[in-house]
Amino acid sequence: MHGSIATGITRLLGIRTPLIVPPMAGASGGALAAQVTNGGGFGLISAGYQPADSLISELSLARSLLEAQNLTGILPVGVGYLGWLLDKMPFQEAESLLTAALTANVQAFWFSFGSDLGKWIRYVRENSSGKSPLIFVQVNSLEEAVYAVENLEADIIVAQGIESGGHGGSYAPPLFDLLQSILEHPFGSSPRPIVLAAGGLANGADIALQLTLGAAGAVMGTRFLLSPESKYTDAQREALIAANTEDAVRTVAFDHARGTIDWPEGIDGRGLRNDTVSDFEQGVSLELIQSKFKEGTRTQDRRRFLVWAGTGVGLMNRIMPAKDVVQELHQECQQQLAKLS
Repeated sequence: MHGSIATGITRLLGIRTPLIVPPMAGASGGALAAQVTNGGGFGLISAGYQPADSLISELSLARSLLEAQNLTGILPVGVGYLGWLLDKMPFQEAESLLTAALTANVQAFWFSFGSDLGKWIRYVRENSSGKSPLIFVQVNSLEEAVYAVENLEADIIVAQGIESGGHGGSYAPPLFDLLQSILEHPFGSSPRPIVLAAGGLANGADIALQLTLGAAGAVMGTRFLLSPESKYTDAQREALIAANTEDAVRTVAFDHARGTIDWPEGIDGRGLRNDTVSDFEQGVSLELIQSKFKEGTRTQDRRRFLVWAGTGVGLMNRIMPAKDVVQELHQECQQQLAKLS
């Protein structure tokens, strides 16, 4: 890639291209994570709301699909956890979710959205056998980044701008501003973090731009929702292909419709605008919104169901296997970097 810009993350993760696919709840399982890694990137599985048994199955699936078979060594994928959800669970339940990934010997853990992420990061580090897994921490502000580096000793910071699909801080600045503020911060006596850029990225040219700005790599989610390995349905993928950039809006409507309203203060989600969002904004009764949302999800009605998407969705119009997407992004990125050079 571009000189020494990307070597930190590619060497650290042992990947070909500095592309990471995040743990998207309800969309990223073992199949998607494995095929991203097979393509030369790094994929993560979402622990999400599923029980430990389900996570164990997804981890087993990922290992079976990886082309560089290593039945006992490090599993070259990661697992992502919502800190607030771990906090809410009985400790034994949270412990079983973390232990599932530790037992599988995953290469990385990703933590986001929690008031006490340090508790769970310490658990991972203290209970890992051999070399400790890499710790990703997702942040939406410079203050959060400084805390992640100086207090949590994160190995990798994910700077998530306001353009990002799915959940994020409603207070997050645009990715460009957030990334620059983190890269320019002195961080005192702490080692400079490896910083990844996330939010609204759609193609290899976007990755190249983030590298030239100083990021060590890029995080892309929405583009991979279109892959057949994601857990999105055909109807959800069709909605993504039909969407324009302005259709991706930040809202709490879908969390109210689903009953997932325990997210920390200031967190909302970016998804495709539909009647669920319009009804919520117009003050339609929550009972009716939830009833229509449930029925729309059952019948796969795009006027009602949930499709998370970042602002780059308007540039996405093809369904491709995840491995092929990674390889295409790599080629596009290299071509763009050559032009910039």
